[in-house]
Amino acid sequence: MSSEPAANESVPESAGQPAATAAPAPAAAAGITVPRAVAAAVVVLAALALLVGGLLWQKLGHIQEELARRSADSGAQAVEARTLAKEAQDLATETAARQALTETRLSEVALQRTQLEELMQSLSRSRDENLVVDIESSLRLAQQQAQLTGSVEPLLAALKTADQRVARAAQPRLTPLQRAIARDVDRIKAASVTDTPGLLVKLDELVRQVDELPLLNAVGASNGAAGTAAKAAKPAPAAAEPRWWQRSLALVLGEARGLVRVSRIEQPDAVLLSPEQSFFLRENLKLKLLNARLGLLARQLDSSRADLAAAGAALGKYFDPASRKTQTTAALLQQVQQQMKAVELPRVDDTLAALATAAAGR
Repeated sequence: MSSEPAANESVPESAGQPAATAAPAPAAAAGITVPRAVAAAVVVLAALALLVGGLLWQKLGHIQEELARRSADSGAQAVEARTLAKEAQDLATETAARQALTETRLSEVALQRTQLEELMQSLSRSRDENLVVDIESSLRLAQQQAQLTGSVEPLLAALKTADQRVARAAQPRLTPLQRAIARDVDRIKAASVTDTPGLLVKLDELVRQVDELPLLNAVGASNGAAGTAAKAAKPAPAAAEPRWWQRSLALVLGEARGLVRVSRIEQPDAVLLSPEQSFFLRENLKLKLLNARLGLLARQLDSSRADLAAAGAALGKYFDPASRKTQTTAALLQQVQQQMKAVELPRVDDTLAALATAAAGR
């Protein structure tokens, strides 16, 4: 360093001086060593500073690298987070769609379950319920048949079959039904019903006899009646036969009586009836009887009775009441009118009510 030559050069100059001037030499030497220590300290401090700075710089580099790495990691995590968020959003949307679809299917399944339960309930009716329904249907059908035919046989047959089926079922809750069936059977057997088949046969017989009835103004009718009365009043023939002149006289008298006929007819319309009108009269009487027959089949008893009354009035007005055929026809017509009673067919109301009660008790 430059301080050392200066100290060497000053030594010769101070050698010739006295000892008083040489005393400050240790202080100068001390002053020279102090800057060296300071310099060394400074150097050490500088080295330390450099070391610390290097360490700090190195640490800062590590920190920057760590920050860069963490920043990169944060960016990757952010990208991954956005990706996950997007996936989560898509998953949420898909989940919502699946949930909506699931709810729709659940509602459909619930509806199908309800329908299935109703179907199962309708199909799972017990044997007793089916029995009640079948008996009710058969009884209503039998009642319709009885109304059409005018006979109680379909009702009795249906009630008998129903009683047998209920007895085979052997269910205590159907006991009132058995009692109701027994009551209806007793009431039907005790009821008086018009004999429709018998009345139809009699009406057909009346229609057949109309063509054979003699009219009130017929010429040969009274002669025939008179001859019949004469034969009835004629005494039994004697053992001896009448003579020829007696037979001739009787024949002449009979022919004379046939030339002139005197009769009393209370109905002027019957007297003025022409042969052509008599044909239509008979046909009109047949039509009235046929109408009464149709009314009986249709269960219209009032109309049938009116037609029979009109036929009876025409029979008494235009036909000979003294004729046996007329009397037979009038008696048959009166018999038909008496048998045609206004009796309604009995109903099975007790049995139907018991069936309704049994059906409601299920």
